[in-house]
Amino acid sequence: MFGFDALELARLQFAFTVSFHIIFPAFSIGLASYLAVLNGLHLRTGQPVYLRLFNYWKTIFAVAFGMGVVSGIVMSYQFGTNWSVFSDKAGPILGPLMGYEVLSAFFLEAGFLGVMLFGREKVGPRLHFFATLMVAVGTLGSAFWILSVNSWMQTPQGYGINELGQFIPESWWAIIFNPSFPYRLVHMVLAAYLTTALVVGAVGAWHLLRDRADQAARTMFGMAMGMLVVVAPLQVLAGDFHGLNTLEYQPAKVAAMEGHYETHAGAPLILFGLPDDEAEITRYAVQIPKLGSLILTHDWDGEVQGLKAWPREERPKAALVFWSFRVMVMLGLLMAGLGLWAAWLRWRGRLYGSSALLRAALLMGPSGFVAVLAGWITTEVGRQPWTIQGLLLTADSVAPVEATAVGSSLLAFIVIYFSMFGAGTFYILRLMNTRVQGMAPSVAGPLRAAGIPALHDGSQPSATR
Repeated sequence: MFGFDALELARLQFAFTVSFHIIFPAFSIGLASYLAVLNGLHLRTGQPVYLRLFNYWKTIFAVAFGMGVVSGIVMSYQFGTNWSVFSDKAGPILGPLMGYEVLSAFFLEAGFLGVMLFGREKVGPRLHFFATLMVAVGTLGSAFWILSVNSWMQTPQGYGINELGQFIPESWWAIIFNPSFPYRLVHMVLAAYLTTALVVGAVGAWHLLRDRADQAARTMFGMAMGMLVVVAPLQVLAGDFHGLNTLEYQPAKVAAMEGHYETHAGAPLILFGLPDDEAEITRYAVQIPKLGSLILTHDWDGEVQGLKAWPREERPKAALVFWSFRVMVMLGLLMAGLGLWAAWLRWRGRLYGSSALLRAALLMGPSGFVAVLAGWITTEVGRQPWTIQGLLLTADSVAPVEATAVGSSLLAFIVIYFSMFGAGTFYILRLMNTRVQGMAPSVAGPLRAAGIPALHDGSQPSATR
């Protein structure tokens, strides 16, 4: 169908659905922690601005959380429809881990979500803060288990293989805390915090550009820029450690990321170029001598393997990995630069008065999502052609399904996802466009401000913007 076989269509379908899904958890993980901070600050200081901000962002969190759940359910079905062979072989290990995620993390955040959204006046501020904290812990717990699953596929250990060819657990400790898991967990959680800080900062900047005296906007913008100046450098450091771990366990991925086909000591850092897998060369390379070896091995003359060290059929597609990695790194550096700029202006007492900074923060608002997607592409495409690194090929993981069936469901997903999640995203943007001061301390306020009737009390849509 469309010139693709069933394997290619199944990969496209999973890539499409997970690309939509990943942006919502990346946002909700950071936003849940931000809500806990706002709630705690209000509990400690009694300042009403923190409660108004909490009520503002909790509705946005609820919508993003709901879209994340819905978009994620589809992927679990694909394991049974398109990837049944993979599910059969890896199920004894991945199944329990996914079950732990549901039981220990998702139920925790979902169980306390209702209290966080609607229960403040019923349970009191202290118990309400505890509920908000549990939602934040639950989102982090979900990240823990999901990344443990994916990291095991990247760096498998603690397993055995039975007579049916299935991967079976021999050490759950080794499976959960596999070699790449700690680095990937830190990298992803920091990415979620950066994503949220950039969105909160962009919303604050948007309202400050319209009214520099908006106290709620000043508070959220100041908090976001403070988070950015701390977390962005930490992410750069975490990325370096993650890269060293990847070099040790997945050197072919690193070779594709760096655009190296030849193995040599004192490898250059290729800033830009066009990797050509057929010719086995990076064309038009702009490079800095020996800097690649220094970054990867911390030695000017360290040896870096090139893609030619592996058979062609065991190499990832270098061009996509090469450029997705550079997009991620470039955006990370811009985030760090924005944080430093904000810190400088805060020291000068001009944090809220610089139109240039506010416009830059507004422009950088979506960059966290782009960086997360670029990082995911680097990680997943860089692992190819393996589903489980070095053990199970992607071509041997696909279900025996017809290309027509996979292609038809892919078209259906494209139509449904763009319509449903496009509407949800538009709704979130309308919520963000509403001023904080015009909101009542309840979920109904933001709904009315977005132009949606609060059905439980029969009120009409608000005209306030």
